[in-house]
Amino acid sequence: MDDDSIRALLSRLARPHPSGGKTIERAALLAAGSDSRQLIAWIVEHDGTPEGAAATAARGGPHGSMACRGGAGRSQPLRYVLARGVI
Repeated sequence: MDDDSIRALLSRLARPHPSGGKTIERAALLAAGSDSRQLIAWIVEHDGTPEGAAATAARGGPHGSMACRGGAGRSQPLRYVLARGVI
C-alpha cells in the first residue's frame, strides 16, 4: 500500500482522542483486511503511541497450559494514538 492509501484507510478507522489526535483500535486494524503489520508499522513510523495492553489469558482449567505457550507475558496494545494532523 502506498502512503495515501494507508492515510485514507486509517482516517476511516480512526476516532477522536481526548488529546486532539486520533485513536485507532488494534482490532479494527486486524479486521481491515489489509496487511495489519504494514499499517501498524506506518503508525509507529509516524510517532503513533500504543495505548493499553490486552488482557492476558487465564491460566487455569484443563487447557490453561496451552494458553501459556508461545508468548506468555507478551500482550499487544489495544489501540494506537496518533498526534493531531498525522491523518
